[in-house]
Amino acid sequence: MKRPVLLALAAAVGLAGSSALGPTAAGAKPISYKLPDKVAEFKPGPNLDVVKANCTSCHSADYVQTQPRGPKFKKDFWQAEVNKMIKVYGAPIAEADVGKIVDYLTATY
Repeated sequence: MKRPVLLALAAAVGLAGSSALGPTAAGAKPISYKLPDKVAEFKPGPNLDVVKANCTSCHSADYVQTQPRGPKFKKDFWQAEVNKMIKVYGAPIAEADVGKIVDYLTATY
């Protein structure tokens, strides 16, 4: 009596395990999609390589280009923005790169 119950239990566990993995893997179909065209690029400027290496891991140049402009939006503004990216959004920017990014943004935007 114990042997048929164990065999049935083993079969049920085997079927449950294979059904959890089988159809998902076997039924997966590749999809393709077209990425949108780039609308903005970072402007040439000092430390552009540092900006691209740090900023584009989270957002595109579009985000920077939508920020306010004018005489009061210079170094203090960009310093606050970079600090916000680090402290609020968790941007992994090295301390050595912060000043370079701020200098680029101040000079270029």
